[in-house]
Amino acid sequence: MSAPKLWAERTWEEIPGDLGAAKHAALLPVGATEQHGPHLGCGMDFVLADAVCRAASERTGVPMLPTLPYGCSLGHSRRWPGTIALDPILMTDLVRQIGTQAYHSGVRRLFLVNAHVTNAAPLRCALELLRSSHDDLMVALVNTATVSERVREAHVADAEDWHANRAETALMQALAPGLVREDRVSEADDPDRTGGLVFAHPVNRTSRNGVTGRPSQASRAEGAELFAWMVEDLAALVRRGLAETPPLPHSYDGPAVANEGA
Repeated sequence: MSAPKLWAERTWEEIPGDLGAAKHAALLPVGATEQHGPHLGCGMDFVLADAVCRAASERTGVPMLPTLPYGCSLGHSRRWPGTIALDPILMTDLVRQIGTQAYHSGVRRLFLVNAHVTNAAPLRCALELLRSSHDDLMVALVNTATVSERVREAHVADAEDWHANRAETALMQALAPGLVREDRVSEADDPDRTGGLVFAHPVNRTSRNGVTGRPSQASRAEGAELFAWMVEDLAALVRRGLAETPPLPHSYDGPAVANEGA
């Protein structure tokens, strides 16, 4: 493994070579700034996105764009201070513009690596806009908590609608202990109340303290193992993406040709 390729530390003379050595791919880590209960710092999601992508860049050589620290966190309400949310339309356009500028710098394979659940919809919209605007740009949306089945199972072990739970607390104990208030962890548990609901309720109506799950069960060792899985499985997915080409060469804009074959 080599050092991560951090876009922010590279010069304009170096970036073309970095991209050329990585099949013109780049990682965009996307997080959020939002309340994470009484025991975790508000930067948890973007700290995780940054750490996972740095490690994946080390393993794959794919350059990493600067981490986006804000996300679509409107569902956390204003019950608890600390959440700085983007609305989904603004977030969609922000990521579209970042992707467009990356394209003009030479990126042709863009991995949107998302560490906050409700970023998924605006990121998917940005993906749709980017690939319809740039025929030779491939865009992937990867959610860190569900990058593989083993990672997903660890996240939902104590709550299907996890937030500041056992998995997230363990990850921060291992990666960023300064974000953890250990004296509050044991009393932060709050059950998942979302099972069987028809509507998508905001967190102020599903949690007493901003937590969903059992952070009291977390351990640093568990967090280190989970992080290792996340990096390994993300790096494997990125490598697959570096080798991928579209199944068919048809242009997005060009008309279909009769009898062109399957």
